Amino acid sequence: MEREDDIRQAVEVLRKGGVILYPTDTVWGIGCDATNAEAVARVYAIKQRDDHKAMICLVDSDVRLQRYVRNVPDVAWDMMELANKPLTVILDNAVNLAPNLIADDGSIAMRITHEEFSKELCYRFQKPLVSTSANISGEPAAQNYRDISEEILQAVDYVCKSRRQEHKPHTPSSIVKLTQNGEVTIIRK
Repeated sequence: MEREDDIRQAVEVLRKGGVILYPTDTVWGIGCDATNAEAVARVYAIKQRDDHKAMICLVDSDVRLQRYVRNVPDVAWDMMELANKPLTVILDNAVNLAPNLIADDGSIAMRITHEEFSKELCYRFQKPLVSTSANISGEPAAQNYRDISEEILQAVDYVCKSRRQEHKPHTPSSIVKLTQNGEVTIIRK
């Protein structure tokens, strides 16, 4: 299957409120429309994860990021530009997202992807995608397609075909929390 067809099918499933498995700029992810509360609830259920634990959203550009976070601090742009590996930034004042995705303090974890497949997927979908590791909560993250459990594969509506043959180490993103007053906390290196 061509990458173009793979992305088209994934976007079709996402627009219908479905859940997909897809390769990202880090590990394989479980994804859905980050503005659809029912789809987000399904992802929590698939991961068997407490819905009070936040999940990351992936976007394709700084312009898209600004549609979902009010007043992104300048330091966030600097950190993302200078990062030497994928960087997820937890930002205050999340807007226009599923309420069950936004943390109790009003923050959201966002990452701009630069990896070819996930960037194109986000661009074509025109909304943020939930991007949580393709595993049951507490189990190791699926670095490659072959690491994904049958339980996860059966629980989603579409499994992307792209990058399934990869067999190389992938690691989760670094995560930092930024507050409006400029305070920075490293959550994961």
